[in-house]
Amino acid sequence: MMMMEDVTAFAEARPIIAVAAVVASVLLAAAFALAAWRVARGPTLPDRVVGLDTVALLALCVTGLLALTAGAPAMLDAALALALVAFLGTLAFARFAETRPEASIGIPGGPDLEEPEDDDDTPKEHRP
Repeated sequence: MMMMEDVTAFAEARPIIAVAAVVASVLLAAAFALAAWRVARGPTLPDRVVGLDTVALLALCVTGLLALTAGAPAMLDAALALALVAFLGTLAFARFAETRPEASIGIPGGPDLEEPEDDDDTPKEHRP
């Protein structure tokens, strides 16, 4: 965990990077809020998965930013592990959507669960 003295020493040693880190933190927080909104609102399961993948990417960025500001390159190992887990999660969803077509409803070109239109004028009760 980064202590306040570490942040102060970092800001005094490299002021331009400290300012950039603050700006990046604000932008990452805004991006995280938007991605969390996409996860919560959907409207389809693939939208939620993309939002969750974006949240994982933003967590990766935050980990890299913390590694830079804290001067702890070991945190980059955690970022690498997080990237691998996020990739495997997206891959698992793709496999799930491939085997279960109802998971990809709402995707352009994906399956529709609506009944196909009838060209036959025969009433439904008289059909075989």
